[in-house]
Amino acid sequence: MTDLAGYAGTWAIDPTHSRLGFEARHAVITKVRGHFADFTGTIVVDPADVSASSANVVAQLTSIDTGNADRDGHLRSADFFDVEKNPELTFTATKFAAAGDSFVVSGNLTINGVTKDIDLAVELTGTATDPFGNVRAGFEGTGELSRKDFGLVWNVALETGGLLVSDSIKLQLDISAIKQA
Repeated sequence: MTDLAGYAGTWAIDPTHSRLGFEARHAVITKVRGHFADFTGTIVVDPADVSASSANVVAQLTSIDTGNADRDGHLRSADFFDVEKNPELTFTATKFAAAGDSFVVSGNLTINGVTKDIDLAVELTGTATDPFGNVRAGFEGTGELSRKDFGLVWNVALETGGLLVSDSIKLQLDISAIKQA
């Protein structure tokens, strides 16, 4: 198992050096990738008892960015996130479990007022002191969810079969966090 001593403590996610990303299939044949640009979060690592560790993340759904303004506007609409009624996505970890040199972080993900349990495979990528004296820790994570579980059901049937937007959404997390005093 990974030595957690260097990760002990409370860490604030640095959104300028982190990415909360996702990927969906479009028209069955391609992938659309995006991310949330505005988010905050805290990670607490307890090396003596990893199960006592915690993590919380809040993302502003208005900050969704897929590289296409029309698509982003549609995703913010009532067809998907309905950001007027549900402006935030939240994740609160409920369980940390070692899995070899990585971890499974389970937690409650809330989107559109619906909360579901999800699991994230998380790898610790190292710690370092940056040129400004900040101690940083790196975390990379992946997961998958069904968007229908969160009431995100809008879709269009394709003439050739299949649907315009996949139900399965892959999550991609690249996190740089700064140790707090």
